Amino acid sequence: MPIPADLLLTLPQLSGFLAAAVLVTLAPGPDNLMVLGLGMARGRRAGVAFGLGCALGCLNHTLLAALGVSAIIAASPLAFTALKIAGGLYLIWLGIQALRNARPLGAIKQAGSEPAHRLFAKGLFANAINPKVILFFLAFLPQFVNAERAHAGWQIAQLGLVFTLETVLIFVAIGWFAGSLGERLARHPAIAVWLDRIAGGIFIALGLRLLVAR
Repeated sequence: MPIPADLLLTLPQLSGFLAAAVLVTLAPGPDNLMVLGLGMARGRRAGVAFGLGCALGCLNHTLLAALGVSAIIAASPLAFTALKIAGGLYLIWLGIQALRNARPLGAIKQAGSEPAHRLFAKGLFANAINPKVILFFLAFLPQFVNAERAHAGWQIAQLGLVFTLETVLIFVAIGWFAGSLGERLARHPAIAVWLDRIAGGIFIALGLRLLVAR
């Protein structure tokens, strides 16, 4: 059964949103910096798995925004602070783990690298509990809702799905190319160890930034 035309995004609405969404996703931010750092430190598989998790975490924020839950969280200082602390501490924990496990990529492969599904879950969780992403979706998606048409929640859901799909493509590409570069650099053991340390530093810095954010 075809979906009624009045429930679908218009072509100008979709094209304008997609152009803005791609620019936002490509702009340096916490998620793509994490994907970049982890990919360079742990290789293509790790970068792609973590990037895919971060990207699909946008579905959680889409659902919250469409249902109005994001607005409730944003309006509740207690809920927002709790998420902020949880998200910040989680990123710091990921950074400390990266620093503790800093070693050449070859040694990681011999010891057994972290399974892709765990890296995917870490990316998904890191994105899902980030209150700043909740606020971003709450502020960004409604700008492209056509107020003259009904079903604002359904429009937000479609916009969020489009945002998620383009983010998947971009984050997977970032993870792949960062991993390729990291694997080349990892031929030099000293550089490989520093890549892990840099990745750990990125996670810790982002976690601290989230903790002190107002």
